Amino acid sequence: MERSGFQSRKPPVRRGERYRVRIESLGKGGDGIARIRGFVIFVPKTNVGDEVEIEIKNVKERFAFAEVVG
Repeated sequence: MERSGFQSRKPPVRRGERYRVRIESLGKGGDGIARIRGFVIFVPKTNVGDEVEIEIKNVKERFAFAEVVG
């Protein structure tokens, strides 16, 4: 069922994919936040301004979790 004002769409990332991202901000828990096509990716152990390569570990409907690789 569709929620008012929110269209259900497939996340633009999949588990196991790798991306080069820039950390834009920090979440409440201190994890870095990057975005891929507007989709939020939480990246632990990063700081604002970091440019890192990540691997997607877990994908939810509205966000994903990733780890720094390399």
